[in-house]
Amino acid sequence: MTDRLDITPLPYHGTPMARFAALRHRPGAVLLDSGRPEAPSGRFDILASDPLTTLSVDAAGRVTADDGSPLPESPFAAQQALLERLPNEVPDSELPFLGGLIGYWSYDLNRHLAPLEGRARPVTDLPLSRVGLYDWAIIEDHQQHRAWLVAGATRRAQVLDWLTRASPDAAPFALDAPFAAELDRDAYGERFRRVQAYIRAGDCYQINLAQRFSAPFRGSLWDAYQRLRRATPTPFGGFLAWDDKALLSVSPERFIAVRDGRVETRPIKGTRPRGATPEADRREAEALTGSLKDRAENVMIVDLLRNDLGRVCRPGSVRVPQLCGLESYANVHHLVSVVRGELAAGRSALDLLAAAFPGGSITGAPKIRAMQIIDELEPGQRSVYCGSLGYVDVRGHMDTSIAIRTVVADGDRLHIWGGGGLVADSDEEAEYQETLAKITRLMEALDA
Repeated sequence: MTDRLDITPLPYHGTPMARFAALRHRPGAVLLDSGRPEAPSGRFDILASDPLTTLSVDAAGRVTADDGSPLPESPFAAQQALLERLPNEVPDSELPFLGGLIGYWSYDLNRHLAPLEGRARPVTDLPLSRVGLYDWAIIEDHQQHRAWLVAGATRRAQVLDWLTRASPDAAPFALDAPFAAELDRDAYGERFRRVQAYIRAGDCYQINLAQRFSAPFRGSLWDAYQRLRRATPTPFGGFLAWDDKALLSVSPERFIAVRDGRVETRPIKGTRPRGATPEADRREAEALTGSLKDRAENVMIVDLLRNDLGRVCRPGSVRVPQLCGLESYANVHHLVSVVRGELAAGRSALDLLAAAFPGGSITGAPKIRAMQIIDELEPGQRSVYCGSLGYVDVRGHMDTSIAIRTVVADGDRLHIWGGGGLVADSDEEAEYQETLAKITRLMEALDA
């Protein structure tokens, strides 16, 4: 049983980095980082550690909690049962998180949600999903320039003590060799042409084809995350590390948010690199917004997501207030749409996550056939890449990212993926270069 929650003001720091540095060695420490708070989706940072229990889903789909407690066999049902262990009597607050689940859902969780043959080989030993049940959090609000500690009395005293302790020194991060591609240029081209054949045969309209890069490393992964954050600040960053594994995410893309039953997803489709001069940058942005191919690609995914949301939203509530809006980041321009709806009565945020998972913007359309083709053509599984990182609050609030621009650490190796949506009129070389444009800046930051 947890103490009654109170919301205690803290000094506003403008960045979560110093506070999380003091907490990062705690068990289950996790940072959800709005590293670009001026972006449309950027506002809150959430920091937590020391979960009451942690739930993992292994490669066979088995669900276990580290406290040994019994849970339903279905991953999402088990997570809902875990969430319901927290008292639902919480203060009336506009803060996004007052205790609940924080963690990730890997792309490969789809193997237990859709009819896939499982051809791609595993490339990491990370669980298919790992979420902790947290009864406290530190929240920073970059619009109000305020911060709070949400905790019961016992936890509050613990956290305030943890924040005063110096972080242990760690060896600086370094790569022991440059990133190496899993596919060479010819192998990518061969897979591109197979996608085109599937499109011409009518199997699919769009496929998100990705390639993976890996490198050996040593030293502090927290140091590595700070390099990524400086290189490409984004509104959906995150850092989560345990044992010899970690996620370092600087994603620009929201998957699904739920607040008071209102639902929002923000799919990204359409990319151009940033220009070297203001004039060149403007031309790239104009070329993207004027591209019929990129707009068509975006609209296809919007239709897919409208269908996914419609499975658990109130009939007639799903709408598209923004179609193909331009958002610009340090390395690329993107086209971003917004789809909104309202949860149907009796439906939960985790019901919605299960219905829409994985995000259509990183599969293709139609979704199940697209995932089958990805499983056939990509030699290695995606792990957390293209899955989701985020929280589900005890009140039913949720916010999750699409885990693109995401580095996965397993043992002494890092893995990073770059991908893009292929349609009938895609150009092979342009698509190949797009996969590089999305992650070259990140690989360079890690290799600095």
